[in-house]
Amino acid sequence: MALILSILLFMVTSTSTNAQGIPPSPGYNPSSTVDTVTFDQAYQTLWGPQNQRFDQGSVTIWLDKSSGSGFKSKESYESGFFGTAVKLHPGYTAGVITSFYLSNNEDHPGNHDEVDIEFLGTTPDKPYTLQTNVYIRGSGDGNIIGREQKFHLWFDPTEDFHDYAMLWTPKEIIFFVDDVPIRRYPRKTDDTFPSRPMYVYGSIWDASSWATENGKYKANYGYQPFVGRYSNFKLKGCEAGSGQSCRPPSGSPSNTGGLSRQQVAAMQWVQRNYKVYDYCSDPKRDQNQTPECKI
Repeated sequence: MALILSILLFMVTSTSTNAQGIPPSPGYNPSSTVDTVTFDQAYQTLWGPQNQRFDQGSVTIWLDKSSGSGFKSKESYESGFFGTAVKLHPGYTAGVITSFYLSNNEDHPGNHDEVDIEFLGTTPDKPYTLQTNVYIRGSGDGNIIGREQKFHLWFDPTEDFHDYAMLWTPKEIIFFVDDVPIRRYPRKTDDTFPSRPMYVYGSIWDASSWATENGKYKANYGYQPFVGRYSNFKLKGCEAGSGQSCRPPSGSPSNTGGLSRQQVAAMQWVQRNYKVYDYCSDPKRDQNQTPECKI
């Protein structure tokens, strides 16, 4: 009887695992239309220079008890495709955030816009969570109103580099993992969409108060340093002040924007199988603060 139960349990577990698997092909790789740039061409150190190392156009940054580290693009952009390959730190990383994001916090402190890809550190028995987020005109300041969607990944992000990107156009924001779209945030109203120029950032820092299971697990510096590796920087954007003659890259085979039918199918598959949180579906959230959820 015990043997039969073991076999049944294995079959259920295997079926569940295989049911997730890898996403169907989106049929198009938008990153292939964007040139790779070296770190020095597009970025500069922002903080924690002692916790950075450069090697052939890539950068390694780390967090230890003394400091984290971050970098910033040399230019600000009104739109564009912004990507990088990241390899995350294995083992105990609770409380640690490794990120790649757009922001104008330095230009608009207390009233800024932001578009985030954040990797939320974890304990060894649980997978990393990739958090996507959008803040508009101060919704990330003070009384924070986030627009989070969180995902697990169909691979171990600590074993190798994988590509992560944000496409920001006047009509939408699309998040990609290995060229598979995982989230599309459309411009439904001007009040719920970032439109002011932003810089591109990368950083690793201690967010013990909230990063892992709402702060249940903190950064443990007995495991330091916590390392984030970035390479294959992809950047093609409209710099601030470039005017309407500049157009951002397309995320689909069509130059009109949006996603192809095959890309939408791949995105919907990821959302069904790997999305673990959606702010629009959270009964604890006041949806009056996020009107786009009702449109």
